[in-house]
Amino acid sequence: MTKIIKSYCQKLDKKDPLAHLRKAFYLPKGKINMDGNSLGPLPKSTKKRLLATVQQEWGDGMIASWSNAGWFDSPIRVGNKIASLIGAADGEVIVGDTTSVNIYKALCAAIYMNKGRRIMLAEKRNFPTDIYMMQGISAFADGKLVTKTVEPEAILDNLTEEVAVLLLPHVHYKTAAIKDMKAITQKASEKGVLVVWDLSHSVGSIEVALNECQADFAVGCGYKFLNGGPGAPAFIYVAKRHQSKALSILSGWMGHQDPFAFTDDYTPAPDIARFRCGTPGILGMAALENGIDLFAQTSIKDLRQKALLLSQLFMDLMAQECGEFGFTLASPTEDEKRAGHVAYSHEEGHGIYQAIKKEGVVADFRTPDILRFGITPMYLRFRDIYKVVQLIKKVMETKAWDRPVYKIRAAIT
Repeated sequence: MTKIIKSYCQKLDKKDPLAHLRKAFYLPKGKINMDGNSLGPLPKSTKKRLLATVQQEWGDGMIASWSNAGWFDSPIRVGNKIASLIGAADGEVIVGDTTSVNIYKALCAAIYMNKGRRIMLAEKRNFPTDIYMMQGISAFADGKLVTKTVEPEAILDNLTEEVAVLLLPHVHYKTAAIKDMKAITQKASEKGVLVVWDLSHSVGSIEVALNECQADFAVGCGYKFLNGGPGAPAFIYVAKRHQSKALSILSGWMGHQDPFAFTDDYTPAPDIARFRCGTPGILGMAALENGIDLFAQTSIKDLRQKALLLSQLFMDLMAQECGEFGFTLASPTEDEKRAGHVAYSHEEGHGIYQAIKKEGVVADFRTPDILRFGITPMYLRFRDIYKVVQLIKKVMETKAWDRPVYKIRAAIT
């Protein structure tokens, strides 16, 4: 293979049809953000949007802004915008709460619909909160509901008539491996099992086709590829065919069919609004909506095409420049099986993570030995990929990772 040089990457940047999107983000000098799969960067327009929300809507409009500024309808309005990114229809996605809370709501709704079944099924080494929520439900069910985790390759073999709900990540948080949503959902449906898909590492990164796959439920967060900011509101998808039967365990007043009637008895809204719980956080909602609106300038298909080129360049450069340093690719090599980040394992992963951070490479580390590099095409350039690999090479050649300070495990990685 011809050696990849810097000028080649610069030529790719000149031909990049999405290069203009980079101008929409605040990107600090001296840093290269390879962590947009964990926290997206700040869109420049978010500050202006939040200022208007605070000064004009909250300050001048005061309580009237619940109607006049669209605050009350924002969970559904923003949900519809997310729906367009994940292959869902208007009225199937609502925004609010956190991913963990929405997982809880989706699991309990599926259990309610599948009364008499006692198993909640998940794969081992999934993102912890998914399994933790199951275990919490099991604890309160006093043995009537059981959390079962199996190896990923054993999921289909464990789909039995005892399973009420299957919870899976569409994209694995460590490896970026993509699951076959359509095939798994179909197999689960044949056994009467409802599926909750965690789209946290999918939405805004790869094409998702919830309705085409006949998905039941899905959840996801707003602060990764959607650039909604730290702790941005999450979302829940409930297929329209389920909405009249699926009850939300968190029957908050805003999920009532007529919340301002203030009746003593709860009657759920007839549609996705029943999965509202409490008052939406308007500042977080405004920032999230602003991040999502950036997608109107492009398409998931075009973003995905550039991301695949960036990913392949990164993997090729790592093989070329860092092949001798003990890195093992932890992500799938096939384009169709790998999502929006590239992961490598290394026995000195934590020290390397700390050392490259000192060099201005913003990435992250996942126990026990995984280095994750987000491939976010809205703002990453091909020359950025080249520079990041050169900095990793520098850290490895100088053994900068071997400093005593880097042996101390950071509380947050």
